[in-house]
Amino acid sequence: MARELRSPVAGAAVDAYDRHVGRYGAELAREMVRVTGIRAGQRALDVGCGTGALTVMLAEVLGAGNVAGIDPSERFVAACRDRAPGADLRVGIGEELPWSDAEFDAVLAQLVVYGMNDARRGAAEMRRVARPGGVVSTCIWDFEGGMPLLRAVWDSALDVDAELARSFGADKPDPFSRPHELEELWRSTGFEGVELGQIDAGADYADFDDLWYPFASGVGNLGRFHEALDEAGRKRFKHGAAERLGTPSGPFRLTARAWYARGTVPAG
Repeated sequence: MARELRSPVAGAAVDAYDRHVGRYGAELAREMVRVTGIRAGQRALDVGCGTGALTVMLAEVLGAGNVAGIDPSERFVAACRDRAPGADLRVGIGEELPWSDAEFDAVLAQLVVYGMNDARRGAAEMRRVARPGGVVSTCIWDFEGGMPLLRAVWDSALDVDAELARSFGADKPDPFSRPHELEELWRSTGFEGVELGQIDAGADYADFDDLWYPFASGVGNLGRFHEALDEAGRKRFKHGAAERLGTPSGPFRLTARAWYARGTVPAG
C-alpha cells in the first residue's frame, strides 16, 4: 500500500472534498492546461489527481487514452475513474511514480507539492517520467493573500482558540507553499526556462452553509479544529468566518489566486 500524503484532505470523503477546495478544481485545471501549453497529440500525467478535476480537463483536450493519473487515496482514484473512463489511473504517491522514464510530454501537479512527504523527490520523479523537451508544471494557492476562503476560516479559528488553531497548523506554512520556494524547487530540480506566474480560479456557493459543509464534516486541519471545539466554540468559529466573508445570505462567489511554476526538461 502506498504511503499517504501529508495533505490533511487526503482522507476526506469524495463529496466533502469536492465541496472544499475541490470546488475550485475545474477552473484551476483549465488555467493549468493553458499555462502548461497542453495540445492535442500529447500524453500527460496528473500527479495527485484527487477526484479528477485536472484529469477530466486533460482528457477533454487529449483523449482519455492519452492521460494518466495517480493519487494515494483509493476513494479519490475510484471517483476519478468514474469521471475519466479510459485514463490510466493508479493508486500511489508522486515520490514513487510507477511509469518508465520519458513517458509523458507533460506532467502536472495541481495543489500537490506542499502535501508531499518529500517534495524534492517528487519533483525529480516528475522530471524523470517527462520526455526531453517536455513540460512539468505545478501550482499552489497564494496562501499569504490570495485565498479568501482559507484566510477567513483560519483567522476565525485563531480568534476562537489561538493555541488550538496553531496546533492544527495556523500561521505555520507548509514547505514549498510559498512562491519563492516553489521556484527554487523547480530550478534546483534542473528544469530549464523556469517560469513563475499567477492564475485565478473561482468557486460558487449556494449560501454560507454550503461553504461551511466541509469544515463541519471534519475535512482537513480546519475540519479537525472544528471537531475539537465544543458547541459554543463551533458557533463562534462559523460566525467569525462568515463575518470575514461579508456574511453572505444567499448565493455568492469567491475567487482565489494560485502561483504556478512551469519548466522544461533539458533536451540533451
